[in-house]
Amino acid sequence: MAYRQVQLLAMVAAVACLAPLASATEFMVGDGLGWRARFNETHWADNKTFVVGDSLMFMYNKENHTVAQVGKDDFVACNLQGNQLKFWDSGNDVVTLDKPGKMWFICTKPGHCLNGMKLVIDVQAPASGPAAEPPSSAPISYTVGGAVAAAGAVLAAVLAF
Repeated sequence: MAYRQVQLLAMVAAVACLAPLASATEFMVGDGLGWRARFNETHWADNKTFVVGDSLMFMYNKENHTVAQVGKDDFVACNLQGNQLKFWDSGNDVVTLDKPGKMWFICTKPGHCLNGMKLVIDVQAPASGPAAEPPSSAPISYTVGGAVAAAGAVLAAVLAF
């Protein structure tokens, strides 16, 4: 019977740790057509909500294209020699959205950005529901790390019996 309880607690702890990760969305930029010339004309990002923790997957022919994260001014001007915050050229690049705010991407091949191979997105902070007030005798952390620590403590207590 105790073994069953340990199994159940381990499963609950695993689910609690993985639940926040399951809410992240991976967007394939351009859907089935990928990152390509005249991309911006598709309005691909319209009506999509990007949240911290989501990721963008840029799929493209690495011989013909690149991806660079740039600032707003370099994006608007298609400045290929501007300040590149990050750069990718593998043809299969995943960009994790790690903070809220606007992000601007361009292809750095000559003429591509000017022909619409650019993307701007607005990343939202993760939504958080109202947190219940924890009892004063049992402080609870609402972070993933806190959930892992709490699950570990519960599991250790059960195993001690």
